[in-house]
Amino acid sequence: MKRSLVPALAALCAALLFPGSSGSSTTLKGPGIIRITSRETNLTRVDTGALGRSPGDMEISRVLLYNTRIRQRPIGHGQLVCIYVGDNLRNCDGTFVLPAGKLVVSGGLVYRSLYDLAVIGGTGLYSNVRGTLIVTRVRQKAPPGDVLVFRLVVS
Repeated sequence: MKRSLVPALAALCAALLFPGSSGSSTTLKGPGIIRITSRETNLTRVDTGALGRSPGDMEISRVLLYNTRIRQRPIGHGQLVCIYVGDNLRNCDGTFVLPAGKLVVSGGLVYRSLYDLAVIGGTGLYSNVRGTLIVTRVRQKAPPGDVLVFRLVVS
């Protein structure tokens, strides 16, 4: 019984996130904005080479995604893998899993409190999109929390 509710919940979330899109659509039909929040669940730092931050070190983070206008429980999750290429500069790749599909991001990051990444593609409803992700840190204490704004265009 619970399995039959998952597709219905995914369709409902997609309709609420993109009111202009049709329920029978398999891809996004026009520009869209997704505004959600995240809570970090895990941050792992891998120190390779010289002790301390140096090129090649990695930072792997996992987050839970929320849209409290829809429900209080998480609506998805995400992960970001960053590799240091300089003092504070990291190249990052990530995936955010939402009810209607996945969004894939990539780009450079200096400060974790405010950054933007390119949305380079996706799956499901987002299989035809590109755009940007802007992340703003709103909670510094453990666990850190961010506001994520995906600005999507159809490619």
